Amino acid sequence: MKTRWAALMAAVALAGCQQGPSVEDAWVRLPAVPGRPAAGYAIVHGGGGAGRVLTGVSSPAAERAELHESMTGHGSMMAMQPLDRVRVNGTVSFSPGGKHIMLFGLSPDLRAGASAPMTFAFEDGAKVTVDAKLVAAGDPAP
Repeated sequence: MKTRWAALMAAVALAGCQQGPSVEDAWVRLPAVPGRPAAGYAIVHGGGGAGRVLTGVSSPAAERAELHESMTGHGSMMAMQPLDRVRVNGTVSFSPGGKHIMLFGLSPDLRAGASAPMTFAFEDGAKVTVDAKLVAAGDPAP
């Protein structure tokens, strides 16, 4: 009986380690000048285990999306660097001044106050689609 109980507890623990990734608080700051790129933000949870690798984000509201990170460059000037992937050990925050998603070729129909779907793709094949709030250039973050 003890062997069955131990096997059951091990199975429950293993199942808890293999939960899927999730994304919350997704939003997009629309550009002040039409035709320019927008910036997307969210909180990404890897979902247990040793972490997942985020390989990209896409949206039908944009022609393409790229993962980027802001950093202080030469002479204390801010610079951006594209990222091929982001390891998600626990939680990674995509926020202003740090990691973010650049959205290029936005649909001209997008308006502040609405939302747009964003799909986060992971190296293991997992995908998470969320509705991101659209925020005007001068409005406060949600």
